[in-house]
Amino acid sequence: MSVADKLTSRLPMIGERGERKDVVAVVKLHGVITPTPSPLARGSINLAAVESALTRAFAHDRLKAVALQINSPGGAPTQSGLIAERIRQLADEKNVPVLAFAEDVAASGGYWLACAADEIYAHRTSMVGSIGVISGGFGFTGLLERFGIERRLHTAGANKSRLDPFSPEKPEDVEWLKRMHGQLHELFVDWVTGRRGERLSGSDDLFNGDVWLGARAVELGLIDGVGSLRQVITERYPDAEISVAEPKKALLARLGIGAPAAASALLDAVQHKAAWSRFGL
Repeated sequence: MSVADKLTSRLPMIGERGERKDVVAVVKLHGVITPTPSPLARGSINLAAVESALTRAFAHDRLKAVALQINSPGGAPTQSGLIAERIRQLADEKNVPVLAFAEDVAASGGYWLACAADEIYAHRTSMVGSIGVISGGFGFTGLLERFGIERRLHTAGANKSRLDPFSPEKPEDVEWLKRMHGQLHELFVDWVTGRRGERLSGSDDLFNGDVWLGARAVELGLIDGVGSLRQVITERYPDAEISVAEPKKALLARLGIGAPAAASALLDAVQHKAAWSRFGL
């Protein structure tokens, strides 16, 4: 065989040249869900950060499915709702299935995101659920006095300064917050029941804010099965290639450095840590 023949034999056939595989696009949703990410905390999720990744994921020409890789303890309900609605909008436009995969935790707002998918899977050790509402903060009522600082707060409107962290907590403010929590909880329950439908077990424990591991979550109907992203995608779409679309990160995060340790940034980092710590992470 001549050199020319050898080279020709190694070239792809005309029918093979340019052959393109089907694609399963993966979008990573990792971190606390918040409109104001902290440069000192672990990753965060909001619509502005994930919009470009979602758009790229659903834009593939030979798209077979989109997979959401979720690792989130929850966070802001509005951002959870905005992202979930955007996922559903793109899925309906492209007419492709969406599969969600829980990693360490898909709880609270993280589970809200998972419910944007047509099917939800989790590892057997994943923590899933926490269908409830929580808010927290800090009280500094004695801090200013200790350092001789005078608090000057002026408002127009009797309730404008509700839950001010430098003022004593008022019972009526706490009752107002509880009512807000109740309304948000109802919206959360409506979203889950609307998305999961008859797959839910009907257990009274479903919406009490508890979390469950993978196998129990299957029994309760919160997820559709136990399995990893690679395992399920390989079985479902054996001939497809996986394309990962990651949300954009702030410049400092991409460089691996944090912002100056300002008090507000430190408090944000503490709150992010507290969100993960509720699940032992």
